[in-house]
Amino acid sequence: MLAVEFAGYLNEYLGVASFQDYPGAHNGLQVESDVPITRAAFAVDACQYTIDHAIARGANALVVHHGLFWGAAAPVTGTLYRRLSALVRADVALYSCHLPLDAHPEVGNNACLARLLGLTGVEPFGFVSGSAVGLQGDCISARDGLVQRLRETLGVELTVLACGPHSLRRVAIVSGGAGRLIGEAADAGVDLLLTGEGSHDTYFVAEERGVNLVYAGHYATESVGVRALQAHVEERLGLETLFIDHPTGL
Repeated sequence: MLAVEFAGYLNEYLGVASFQDYPGAHNGLQVESDVPITRAAFAVDACQYTIDHAIARGANALVVHHGLFWGAAAPVTGTLYRRLSALVRADVALYSCHLPLDAHPEVGNNACLARLLGLTGVEPFGFVSGSAVGLQGDCISARDGLVQRLRETLGVELTVLACGPHSLRRVAIVSGGAGRLIGEAADAGVDLLLTGEGSHDTYFVAEERGVNLVYAGHYATESVGVRALQAHVEERLGLETLFIDHPTGL
């Protein structure tokens, strides 16, 4: 399978064409290769570490959540040159999928987290450019129990702003940096918002609106979907795959 065929399958499965991402985000094949793909590496970020490890471990393609290109054209110098030149010299394709992977109903970051927490009656939550990237659903649980489950499963320390009820009935999830949605969560009657990170002022919104806010880390909340996509590709396409873990702690 060539890179363009591989990318075509992923584009269709992830619904890339029908999803409006942030301006400047380039979903899909970012670096092409003429080498048939037999081994695909998966990672959250296209940084020098993951690129070098994908090459060293014999991958023909690297699939990431955060790619190389996010805005207007820029000079290919510095870190961008070193990352890009490493991929081109090794003939390794790079595929990136941002918000469509957050929102995907099967392998999406938020769908995976919702299943982890056992949410029921799941509905869309957290709209970006007209498309929902997150989820909300029923979750009858004590706050401390849910937090402990997240801590053990994700293997990270959490920042817990315990500003809402101890007994939870409704939980919203938006992977990545979505602390700004705490007001939207309050308006929706949510007891707890789970996301990766947020700004200083989100504490006061959570406190004044009476909503629990849990920051589990940008990386941790967005690695679950990448791993799920890896498993899907291995099963459906019969490719050998590997995951390159490079947590930031953020």
